[in-house]
Amino acid sequence: MPGVVIVGAQWGDEGKGKIVDLLTEGADAVVRYAGGPNAGHTLVVPDGKGGHTKIVVRLVPSGIIRAGTRCILGPGTVVDPIALAGELDELKGRGVYDDGKQPERLIVSDRAHLILPYHKLVDGLREQGAFAVGTTKRGIGPCYEDKARRNGVHVRALTDLARLERHVARALDAWAPSMRALGVEPPTPKKIVEEIEPVVARLLPLIGDASLATDRHLKAGRRVIFEGAQGTLLDLDHGTYPYVTSSSAIAGGACTGAGVGPTAIQRVIGMTKAYTTRVGSGPFPTELDNEIGERLRTAGGEFGAVTGRSRRCGWLDLPALRYAARVNGLTDLVVSKLDVLTGFERIELCVAYDTPHGRTDELPMDDLDQVRPVYETLPGWSENLRQARALSDLPATARAYLDRIGREIGVPIALVSVGPERDSTIRLRDFFG
Repeated sequence: MPGVVIVGAQWGDEGKGKIVDLLTEGADAVVRYAGGPNAGHTLVVPDGKGGHTKIVVRLVPSGIIRAGTRCILGPGTVVDPIALAGELDELKGRGVYDDGKQPERLIVSDRAHLILPYHKLVDGLREQGAFAVGTTKRGIGPCYEDKARRNGVHVRALTDLARLERHVARALDAWAPSMRALGVEPPTPKKIVEEIEPVVARLLPLIGDASLATDRHLKAGRRVIFEGAQGTLLDLDHGTYPYVTSSSAIAGGACTGAGVGPTAIQRVIGMTKAYTTRVGSGPFPTELDNEIGERLRTAGGEFGAVTGRSRRCGWLDLPALRYAARVNGLTDLVVSKLDVLTGFERIELCVAYDTPHGRTDELPMDDLDQVRPVYETLPGWSENLRQARALSDLPATARAYLDRIGREIGVPIALVSVGPERDSTIRLRDFFG
């Protein structure tokens, strides 16, 4: 059962989309197992005219741009039907995927939960208050709240609009006190159904048993990629709570979010940038709120694919990476955006933390808002890395930087990305080998 999990080893935005796109060259199916349309993946692919074009996917798995690859939204995801229909329109307009002609290429789990207009309403209102956590305001958190308190609405409810309206009425009854406390009157169930009804017929052919479809691929010996959303430090249980997402972003979430057992997973690939970024509120000890941080942001194009928000930038955090390696059980490490560090005379590397309880080389999760990172200074490089296709093409200082990361984390580096294009890549291991 050659299942491979791709997981973010930082606060998300590590470049998982590009790596999934690369791996689907030899894969049969891509399964998205968590999150919703709050997790965009930016893909830079050949345009067929000798150049490249950028495609952003938000909910649909990155494998959709590879003809013939099956894409599956697992039961652990949350689906905004209006946003999904809009994304399908974009893909059709780009000539990437036509759901009217090939609906079988995309399966939306009948057990995934629907993000409905009232979820987005509540999310937006909460983010205006003093306790905002920096969400994308896409309704993801409130939808998962409904799921946990057993008031959620499954995707399969779209097959019967009368039943859908009954489920919505129950959910709105539970939300009514919160909405009124936030200064709005709850919408009627009928209004909610009327709002999404125009896209329902289009989505019905896509709805199916995602767990069964995934299991059949695995039992047939086909190669399956489990695509994560966000990153380890945004995981609901293992991240920098409460500044986290509302789902399981770590590798273990692939099993519950896709509906497969742990024996289906062969390898776990962790994604990290050569530096660190974070979007939204919350502690970020290695953040550079200065000209160096701005330089990283500009050189790395650090702006959200979904929201356009600028990302906070800082030096690479080795204790955080070790933590991600442990809780995910990483077998391989991918380092992206190494090229962004070109031109820095010196590069700082966080190797430990000074905490109220002393120095530690582990991630002091409960003290992150009151710690001081301990840095080691490494020599930088000035050479342009965009044409590197082998480690030998890199300057010695860049190779030493990668060696230090792999040695400190205890996980072999399998791939290094030196640009957004598919071919701007140094491949060191076969992920399906």
